[in-house]
Amino acid sequence: MSDVVEIAPRSNVMRFVKSNIRQYALLLSLLVLMIYFEIATNGVLFLPLNLTNLVLQNSYIVIMALGMLLVIVAGHIDLSVGSVSGFVGALAAVLIVSYGFDPIVGGIICVAVGGAIGAAQGFLIAYYRIPAFIVTLGGMLVFKGLELTILGGASVGPFPKEFQLLSSGFIPGLIPASFNVLSLALGIVVTAAIIYFNVRERRNQQAHGLAEEPATIFLGRNALVAFGFLAFSYLLASYKGLPNVLIVMFALIVLYAFVTTSTTIGRRIYAMGGNEKATKLSGIKTDRLTFLTFVNMGVLAGLAGLIFAARLNVATPKAGLGFELEVIAACFIGGAATTGGVGTVVGAVVGAFMIGVMNNGMSILGVGIDLQQVIKGLVLLLAVFLDTYYKNKG
Repeated sequence: MSDVVEIAPRSNVMRFVKSNIRQYALLLSLLVLMIYFEIATNGVLFLPLNLTNLVLQNSYIVIMALGMLLVIVAGHIDLSVGSVSGFVGALAAVLIVSYGFDPIVGGIICVAVGGAIGAAQGFLIAYYRIPAFIVTLGGMLVFKGLELTILGGASVGPFPKEFQLLSSGFIPGLIPASFNVLSLALGIVVTAAIIYFNVRERRNQQAHGLAEEPATIFLGRNALVAFGFLAFSYLLASYKGLPNVLIVMFALIVLYAFVTTSTTIGRRIYAMGGNEKATKLSGIKTDRLTFLTFVNMGVLAGLAGLIFAARLNVATPKAGLGFELEVIAACFIGGAATTGGVGTVVGAVVGAFMIGVMNNGMSILGVGIDLQQVIKGLVLLLAVFLDTYYKNKG
């Protein structure tokens, strides 16, 4: 690894950190936040049981944040995701519990309905040029009303055990024991794969003279990632293992990270968000891209609705209430620009977990829901302020 690791002068390190301060400030903020709540809660935050709950409580927010990121990068917004996820969860309850549909068939139908909702809204936005804010605001009201209608104002449940496994199931261990060896092994494999691809990417950058990140930062970042993944895997393995929903969430994160960084459609969405007119003049069908981003958002909102319903084991009339606010906040806290064209999958995921850690930590400390909303609102305002400040400064 001698060609990968070459110690850079301190001035180069400082210059690189300064030019990438937004990215590293976000990761450091999450780290500081977790350390603070770990100390403030007397070690409760990092307990295996609480970490498992943290994953289960935030999985549907993270999943919807992946779709919302593309919508925001494309220069739009979707206010209907909370209502759509609640409606799809209610539809799943009616199909599976009331009408006896097979859980897999019912789940597929519900995700398809989410995609159809996204397509309907995307069609109005892309081809009729109706502002996304108006269309999705209407959608938020419509699907909240439909959710109440199909549930009859009452909760419907419980779901079959097969459906519950989507959110409450865990990766089985290799041997009957209190420690889940398979979960730890998967954590080690994933960590090794991440380090391998990072090293390979750096070597490719060096081969083409494009490596800007100093070796000191590269080594420190990968050491921190390895420690975090291994510690997280060990702690979860010491409880029940890796939740099924974590595997789904991680697979989606990898998929969307690849789409946004290594595919033509991903680059075109960023280009469209940066300058739609120039992108259209270059021959790219921006209306179709906009349409597809909302279809994608609808599918992920549908999946999130199924996961949330499976976690509660019941569909309630209040399901999805306020989800859109946390999903949008996660993207903006994670560095997405309000004007479009800027944002990363990692940033959106980190933003979602920052909100999740704040919710979890403040709940453990007994902070009232009213004060929690105030604090989260201030964090969102600070994130947008810093984004605007560094953009104007640059």
